[in-house]
Amino acid sequence: MNPAAGELRHGWPVVLVCFCTALFAWGFGFYGVSVYVAELHATRGWSATLISSATTLYYLFSALLLTRVPGWINRLGPRAVLLGGATTLLGGACVIAWAAQPWQLFAGCLVMGVGWACTSTAALVGTLALWFDQRRGMAISLALNGASAGGFTVAPALVWLAHSHGLAAAVPALGGTLLVLLVPLVLLGGGRARQPVARPGPVPAGFGTRRQALKNGHFWSVSAPFSLAIIAQVGLIVHQVSFLLPHLGAEGASVAVGLTTLCAVLGRIGLGLVIDRLDQRRAAAAGMAIQVVGEVLMMALPGVPAALYVGCACFGLSVGNTITLPSLIIQREFPAGSFGMLVGLSTAVGQLGYSFAPAIIGVVHDLSGGYGAALGLCAALEAVGALLLLGWRGR
Repeated sequence: MNPAAGELRHGWPVVLVCFCTALFAWGFGFYGVSVYVAELHATRGWSATLISSATTLYYLFSALLLTRVPGWINRLGPRAVLLGGATTLLGGACVIAWAAQPWQLFAGCLVMGVGWACTSTAALVGTLALWFDQRRGMAISLALNGASAGGFTVAPALVWLAHSHGLAAAVPALGGTLLVLLVPLVLLGGGRARQPVARPGPVPAGFGTRRQALKNGHFWSVSAPFSLAIIAQVGLIVHQVSFLLPHLGAEGASVAVGLTTLCAVLGRIGLGLVIDRLDQRRAAAAGMAIQVVGEVLMMALPGVPAALYVGCACFGLSVGNTITLPSLIIQREFPAGSFGMLVGLSTAVGQLGYSFAPAIIGVVHDLSGGYGAALGLCAALEAVGALLLLGWRGR
């Protein structure tokens, strides 16, 4: 049997497990955060600065844990990490939903940070790496579509339930239901992991520890460009509705956001089918360039609805691939034994950056009096990222 076909036959249940875990994690740990922020501000009267500070703590704390996730998977197994992470993530979200004092909000964010580290990119990629090698790109792309699915399923459901029954009831009700469905899927799905055999060929030395990686330019040739791109993406996603509302109205803004999410799914699936056969650096740079086109289009023609819709579509096409491609480049260019450590470290670097992204875009908006300069900054960050990816000649 063709080894690639054997991987898909043996490992497709793991892709399903990771897809559902991603749906849960991004629904409550990424897209759901905006729901928590809005509801707490409206019902508790806490300042935006206070709530934003707790959100930043959440991302920073989980970023510090991301480098530990591969070791936890090796010692405890992927099922224990994913289930423990999902349970902890929901527990932290419940503490936030029930918070009556600011200190409880910060405590909930710390708890949720542990869960996010154990259910987001580093954990899912590390799990899939145990089953996939030659078709790892396709497996990761398909599984991480669960992140987009969480954006247009869990988050809207949270909004509706919070408005109907309150956040304190919405989070445990929806989260508990999904967790009950997720537990047997994780426990029964996938069978026994089998370590794929690394492709032969020369690989660079000096990646045995995180300290060595952080001192190596090759590592930064991957982490730095994608960190710039993810800062631009998260900053724009958080402020997207605020930017679109005055130009498109509530209904039009909803359509544009939905179009962004749909294009993210289509872009990830489309690239996932062929990414294992492409130059991944060039593919990533092309994706960033398409996003630059979308951002410039929205910046230049904010009063033209068609331009805004096309801009959102261009932006969405690479939203998902920006979190998928770093691990694939690392797999291709770095020692196989360092894969999990380097993916965790690269993800942590990116998350440290995007922890501050919403605040950075907000400051630029306030100083300039609009979103034009903020969109220009996002475009500039992604353009620099694309050039850095293409400029690496150390291989």
